[in-house]
Amino acid sequence: MNKILSKQRLSAEVFRMEIEAPEIAEARKPGQFIILQMGGDFGERIPLTIANADPKKGTITLIFQAVGETTHRLAMLEAGDSIENLLGPLGKPTDIEKFGKVVCVGGGIGVAPLFPIVQGMKNAGNEVKVIMGARTKDLIIMEEEMRATADEVIVVTDDGSYGRKALVTVPLKELCEEFKPDCVVVIGPPIMMKFGALTTKPYGIHTIVSLNTIMIDGTGMCGGCRVTVGGETKFVCVDGPEFDGHQVDWDNMLLRLGTYKDKEADAHHRCHIGLNIEEGEA
Repeated sequence: MNKILSKQRLSAEVFRMEIEAPEIAEARKPGQFIILQMGGDFGERIPLTIANADPKKGTITLIFQAVGETTHRLAMLEAGDSIENLLGPLGKPTDIEKFGKVVCVGGGIGVAPLFPIVQGMKNAGNEVKVIMGARTKDLIIMEEEMRATADEVIVVTDDGSYGRKALVTVPLKELCEEFKPDCVVVIGPPIMMKFGALTTKPYGIHTIVSLNTIMIDGTGMCGGCRVTVGGETKFVCVDGPEFDGHQVDWDNMLLRLGTYKDKEADAHHRCHIGLNIEEGEA
């Protein structure tokens, strides 16, 4: 059992939890994730990226969005409650090295898994600039932590309610031309990562993306997380989750991600009541 030490609601559907997991906290590296299982009568397994870890306290921090039934149930737990099963750290760590100039781009909840990568890139001696994007001001997360770590932080919102009114690809293109990064990391919704990779491709900039596909066991046995990268089949849980963004078959990945879209939407609607979320607040 893994005890929840603290819980914070960052926006209507985004939550931060600090959880006791000493062995995972000790071994975890940027880019890795865990598989969580609530236990009891509800046995679905879901992957969540580790947003931070404190080996001294023996804790990991998870930041997640209540989308399906499991994440809604998780969001209903409070400090003092426990999670039955956490498996990790899983996946290959981020390739952290001294590239020189690095741009890290995070969209929505993707800012959470981006944060440890920003920390790692900065600690490796890189000049790091961060682009954070969301639909609206209320959905911007971890800005304070990013500003305390990166050399520069650029915030954009779709509606212009905070920072620049733009998509993340606009300042990314500007930095490709003016800052001339040696490496770009893009994490967020799949469509955002696709267009982030398309933005950097004409400049020949090494671009890393972190994929969050349908996943069941997290050990490469079920094949549910398979993607096509460079014409070859890869499994996100063991070969990733990070890949060369210019090599990912985005259209195939987006098609597979839509498999359970209707069921997820139904679960999201049904679980709104338990989280006290008004219609239209999501």
